[in-house]
Amino acid sequence: MGKGYRSGRLGEEIRRIVSDLLLREIKDPRLSGIVSISAVDVTEDGSYATVYITKLGSKASEEVSEEEKNEVLAAFKSAKGLIRREIGKQVKLRHVPDLLFKIDSSLEYGRHIAKLIDELGIEKTEEKDDE
Repeated sequence: MGKGYRSGRLGEEIRRIVSDLLLREIKDPRLSGIVSISAVDVTEDGSYATVYITKLGSKASEEVSEEEKNEVLAAFKSAKGLIRREIGKQVKLRHVPDLLFKIDSSLEYGRHIAKLIDELGIEKTEEKDDE
């Protein structure tokens, strides 16, 4: 079943609020480096919101260790009350969704696929414009 309009808009609003808090309010040393909110999925009934977090290594090609990922999740879990309070204040919800935090591994997956393709030795071809 597709995501409803209301839950999609609420997810985007929560993503914006959490991203803003990450920049301005949440000062946790476990969130050092590049940490961002890639997406937020809200259940149809609005009871839960899954916040997907992206953590990049110090170098673009560097993978993030499991320990670093766990530290980022722990930092967000400890800031959960602040985040929920701010969501309730800004969105004016009667019931603020319970927040679940997950690491978004799509960048790592993309790098892995690109590496596999590179290892196959397939040459890139340029597309020609037909006139």
